[in-house]
Amino acid sequence: MDFVHDQLVDGRKFRVLTVVDKWSRESVLLEVDFVLTGMSVVRAFDHLSKQRSLPQAITVDNGTEFTSKVMDEWAWRHGVQLDFIRPGKPVENGMIESFNGRLRDECLNVNAFTSIDDARQKIH
Repeated sequence: MDFVHDQLVDGRKFRVLTVVDKWSRESVLLEVDFVLTGMSVVRAFDHLSKQRSLPQAITVDNGTEFTSKVMDEWAWRHGVQLDFIRPGKPVENGMIESFNGRLRDECLNVNAFTSIDDARQKIH
């Protein structure tokens, strides 16, 4: 999982939490909001867990959302290993980097988002 950043037409910035299943290469989660914290990530995964089983491990960078206490506790409670890449080595999480590039090329760069709800609709 990782984040992609963009902005609305009025200049307000928003983020997209992207999660891709390494085995199936399926995009399993796209969470869009102005602010996405560790708690936001946990809530998104709790919602996702109602639709599909959780993975054994999740590859992440060392962003504060992923290294937060709430994320660490959630992972421990659910038996999910957080597999941190080495700082400054995004190629160690190449699948999500590739997905994020395609998301930017095929969606973010070709759409003008007028509101956060508009962004959510178009991105999903």
